[in-house]
Amino acid sequence: MFDRSFFASKLGQASLASVAAMCAFVALSTQMHVAPAYAAALHGETVEIA
Repeated sequence: MFDRSFFASKLGQASLASVAAMCAFVALSTQMHVAPAYAAALHGETVEIA
C-alpha cells in the first residue's frame, strides 16, 4: 500500500509518529482504573437550579 519512499518523507514520518502515539495512548488507557466521579459518589441533598 505504501512504499519505502513514503515513510522516508516528512509526511510518512509524521504518520508513523501519530500511529505510535495512538498505540501508546490505547496501551496506557487500558491500564487505568478510573474511580467514579466525585459528584456521582455523593449521596446528599440535591439542589435544583430554576
